[in-house]
Amino acid sequence: MGPSIAETIEEVQQAFGLAGAGAPVTVGLVPTMGALHEGHASLIRRARQETDFVVVSIFVNPTQFGPQEDLARYPRPFDRDVEICEHEGVDLVFHPTPVVVYPPQFSTYVEVHGLQDVLEGASRPGHFRGVATVVLKLLNIVQPDVTYFGQKDAQQFRIIEQMLADLNLAFELRMCPTVRESDGLALSSRNSYLDPAQRRSASVINQALEDVRGQIDAGERHAEPLIDRARSRIAAAPGARIDYVAVVDFVTFQPIGLLRGRVLVAVAVFFGQTRLIDNLLIDIPT
Repeated sequence: MGPSIAETIEEVQQAFGLAGAGAPVTVGLVPTMGALHEGHASLIRRARQETDFVVVSIFVNPTQFGPQEDLARYPRPFDRDVEICEHEGVDLVFHPTPVVVYPPQFSTYVEVHGLQDVLEGASRPGHFRGVATVVLKLLNIVQPDVTYFGQKDAQQFRIIEQMLADLNLAFELRMCPTVRESDGLALSSRNSYLDPAQRRSASVINQALEDVRGQIDAGERHAEPLIDRARSRIAAAPGARIDYVAVVDFVTFQPIGLLRGRVLVAVAVFFGQTRLIDNLLIDIPT
């Protein structure tokens, strides 16, 4: 039997009423925008292992797209997404319309200043305002015990973590490893936009990050040569156009010159009109 489908908040609450009719259950939430792939499936499997009742939200959130971004063409293969959810043992799919999430006269948004203004936030103004708002709404609607995110969106994870701390909310978060294609490209719904030549070139992103990892393992602790090396390698790939290559402190997301503690090496690269992100998260012994 496939997952239940809820399109309204009331239907979510009814589903939980049925789920909680017996013994207490723990709830796992995997928030998505649909177009599910193996990366999402890995999060669902983690939730399935760790919680009793797994909810996947499928909502293409309009408030996190800029005016020139790909909201209209973002893939929405809902029937296939439900098949994946069924295969992975999801209990409930929450698939609201925009008017359910943002009813008339909706006027409240969440911002996490500082963290939202750099890297992805600098390139996509307003993006994290939409992300933080919709995630907070999903958390309040579903009331999960644990919510699962992929490391590819590490800045998003850190912003949500800070939001919960600042607002004294006790939701537990899990950041799970990025799932990759055989050539290392991080799985993303936007990979489908790449033509064959762009897809071949895109593997350079992970190659550059692994090169940085090798340099760090060999003892390099200065950020500038790591950035220069990664930029040179990516720029040499046909069709690659770099948005940013950065080395930042994972807590503050501020650039650092000398690597110490938890460090994020983050990249964003265009291939044609398609913008891909990836990162390396590494703990430097002090």
